[in-house]
Amino acid sequence: MITRRHIVLFLLAIAAVACVKSLAQPSSSTSNYMFMPLVFDRQQQTTTAPPEGVDNGLGLRVDDSWLTKAHRQWRRVNEVRHNMMIENPHLVRLNEDMLPKPPEQVVVEPDPSATELTVPTGIVNGEQFKPVDRREMKIHNWLHTFTGSLQGTQAYISSNWYQGGENNLNLLADLQWDCNLNQKFHPNWLFNNTLHYRFGIATAKGDSLRKYSINEDNFQFNSQLGFKAVKNWYYSATLLFKTQLFKNYITNTHDLAAAFLSSGELNVGLGMTYNYKDKEGYKVFNLSIAPLSYDMKICRDIVNIDPTKFGIEEGHHLKHSFGSTVEMKFEWKITPSINWKTRFYAFTDYKTVQGDWENTFLFLVSSHLSTQIFTHLRYDKSRPRSEDWKYWQFKEILSFGLTYKFATK
Repeated sequence: MITRRHIVLFLLAIAAVACVKSLAQPSSSTSNYMFMPLVFDRQQQTTTAPPEGVDNGLGLRVDDSWLTKAHRQWRRVNEVRHNMMIENPHLVRLNEDMLPKPPEQVVVEPDPSATELTVPTGIVNGEQFKPVDRREMKIHNWLHTFTGSLQGTQAYISSNWYQGGENNLNLLADLQWDCNLNQKFHPNWLFNNTLHYRFGIATAKGDSLRKYSINEDNFQFNSQLGFKAVKNWYYSATLLFKTQLFKNYITNTHDLAAAFLSSGELNVGLGMTYNYKDKEGYKVFNLSIAPLSYDMKICRDIVNIDPTKFGIEEGHHLKHSFGSTVEMKFEWKITPSINWKTRFYAFTDYKTVQGDWENTFLFLVSSHLSTQIFTHLRYDKSRPRSEDWKYWQFKEILSFGLTYKFATK
């Protein structure tokens, strides 16, 4: 039985064929709007016959038959598509609001001064993208960081300077090498190693036997091995070794104050370690607690050096102690040009306590020029008591000079 719907579809098909014939192009690469997917954008009024012509609105005497023909064809296609949507709403899968948005292509612009990446919001052309050389990604199981600085102060005063004074020169060399296991590839392990050496000399005007004296000589090695327990906690073993490398003399005498392995210290501990580093890398915190620790103090030369100054009994080269150790390290990059490092270390054999608190403030003037303030507060009850400082000791150094840093990432 032929219904009204069948007649309407038949007429629409005839109109579509006529429109296709009128809109057919010789080039096969040109797409035809008639066959595009049905997308509803608005309600429009259909007419039974297209307009006879188009008013150009300018009153010009020109042949605009091409415009009338094009407008007639455009109206015919729209009416056919709209009637198809009215009669067959199930064929309309999308409307104008449901169309997916095209993906945006952006060019990321780095800003080294602000240490950030800028992503513009505008859409760019593909021509702005340049091909990138394909290189194999290198996996670094070990992260190396080397930091070196040579800083000092110097003053020259002529002999006839109206205020008087003396020439002086102070130099401080600071070298540190860190070799740490990359936790991105080994998340369950913690293995940090640090080799640090500080050496400082200064003019000794008050010493009639020498022109220079050593005011800083510290060679130190730290190692930390851990296996993850939970979150940022690790079962760990720690090792510390430190000594002096060069001979140092008491002012105006030939008596040794310190020398290589006089004194020296070795500490090994078992316990737990908490390790934390923020995503930006501005703050790094490390805390090791070793309830089981072995500490050994060394004085190799007991003939020229008094071992009791280092907490060792007279006539002995070594002192063995068992107890507990706590070590805390914290580094904070306050601003791109200001950095603060602090280290707290304490060991007790439950009779005496030995502790060190070191602070380093680094102020970068440029990429290779810096000012540094170093303070070291020490408490050692195993040493003889001093009248002025009791069991406390303190050192402070202010310096300015060159700094160089190299790191693998």
